[in-house]
Amino acid sequence: MTESDGQLGLTGAISMALGGMIGGGIYAVLGVVVNISGTLAWLSFVLAGVVAMCAGYSYIKLNQLSDPEGASPTYLEWFAGSSTLAGMAGWTLLLGYIGSMAMYGYAFGSYAVDIVGVEAVLGIPLRPLLSAGIVLSFVALNVVGVEESNWVEIVLVVVKIVVLLGFIALGLYYGAQNTQLTTGASSIEGLSTAPSIIMAAAVSFVAFQGWQLLLYSQATIEDHSDTNPKAIFISIPSAVAIYIGVAIVTTSLVGLDLISQHPEVALATAADQFGGSLGHFIISLSALFSTASAINATLFTSAQFSDRLIANGMLPEILDAKTPDDPEEGGGLPTRIILVFGALTTLFTILGSLQGITSFASLTFIVVFGGMSYLALTQRDHGDVSAIPPAIGLLGTATFLPLMLYHLFSSQRTVFYTVLGISLVAIVVELAYFRVDRFGQPAATTDSD
Repeated sequence: MTESDGQLGLTGAISMALGGMIGGGIYAVLGVVVNISGTLAWLSFVLAGVVAMCAGYSYIKLNQLSDPEGASPTYLEWFAGSSTLAGMAGWTLLLGYIGSMAMYGYAFGSYAVDIVGVEAVLGIPLRPLLSAGIVLSFVALNVVGVEESNWVEIVLVVVKIVVLLGFIALGLYYGAQNTQLTTGASSIEGLSTAPSIIMAAAVSFVAFQGWQLLLYSQATIEDHSDTNPKAIFISIPSAVAIYIGVAIVTTSLVGLDLISQHPEVALATAADQFGGSLGHFIISLSALFSTASAINATLFTSAQFSDRLIANGMLPEILDAKTPDDPEEGGGLPTRIILVFGALTTLFTILGSLQGITSFASLTFIVVFGGMSYLALTQRDHGDVSAIPPAIGLLGTATFLPLMLYHLFSSQRTVFYTVLGISLVAIVVELAYFRVDRFGQPAATTDSD
């Protein structure tokens, strides 16, 4: 399929989905996942990828059955008959995107500090400043209406993939020459290792949500009803394969103790083993471009998604002020929501820990993807909807959720209470907004409520 009339064909759609997944996710989550599952980190990525693939199947089927075709809130309103649930799903997704951007910003700041070799200036930690700076830079660009072209984004994705494939190839060659390669299979002694592997898969789940970008950009994709399923089913396994290679190389060449000390720059530490200072620099530089691009893509897409929520009455109309892009034709993005996203993301990336930010973002996608899998399962009576993928997606997310909460409670108690507190506040605010307006009267609802 070719790119025509400014629309993306299959190649462009795959690039968009892959860019959303590997753009910044692997640089941010790898160290956290390895700290939980050790040399079996690759298996955790496989499990998360399988659940993401089943969730992708669920999204595709719901998208095909709904009218109009849309995203999670549309599906909930169409199939569950509740605008309140639809709106809450939309808000939950937005929280997940804010968490994702905070995670990318944290990784950007960490790799930037790694490159410059300076951790503080005048006693002020440099990482939070750089993280906040990159987030606010893209907030400003999106407010004034600056947007990357489709072809620029495709080229950037190709460069990211080439760098990671080079990292994997050179790392495997070096490890084989020095007999350092291991998949950790010999460490599997029974079911005692299963909880840590599954918990790590749950934490890594945020690294598999980028394919959703396709569903928010269907108007820009040529023959999207045929292109999107192909792109999703190609991009998710491709991302899993890359994650497996990166995880095996990193855990084989770098001691787990060293990764635990510097989880935020695990890839650069591994590259140092076979590429020296040059390899270290290339990976760190790639991380900067990848995480920065991921921030921009997520901010732009979440603003597009918010515009749809505002149009459907699921976000306050006061957030509807547009960017300068085609204002007379109703184009552009909601400026005020971009500023809100920027403020919350900056706050998260400055004050949060990498473990906490990653866990919070993953939890939101686990909840939403589980809900979409359940909805798809309810449509199994349709001849072209198989019950197996949605059932696996629902089982996977239902397993991920309690295990991740247990892991946070047992090993990261402060993070657990923080995530729980944010989640409860979000639920209360969502319910208040969708059920009661500012004057204490029942909020306006659609006939589907």
